[in-house]
Amino acid sequence: MLALKIAQIGNSLGLVLPKEAVNRLKVGKGDVVYLTEAADGYRITPYDPGFEEQMEKARAIMKRRRNALRELAK
Repeated sequence: MLALKIAQIGNSLGLVLPKEAVNRLKVGKGDVVYLTEAADGYRITPYDPGFEEQMEKARAIMKRRRNALRELAK
């Protein structure tokens, strides 16, 4: 477990991520991370949870319309 420090940034508050966390998340300055609510609290992730939901729906449509997509690809 890593401890995060809350710092004053202008008129806002921000979390300071230790170098180890930045490396494990594979993020850098200017990247966007997402704070998602989980059963055991909150999680910080570089992956957009909304995007995964959209991809699941897209995969279902592509599976249903496989033949049409195959014809369009020709």
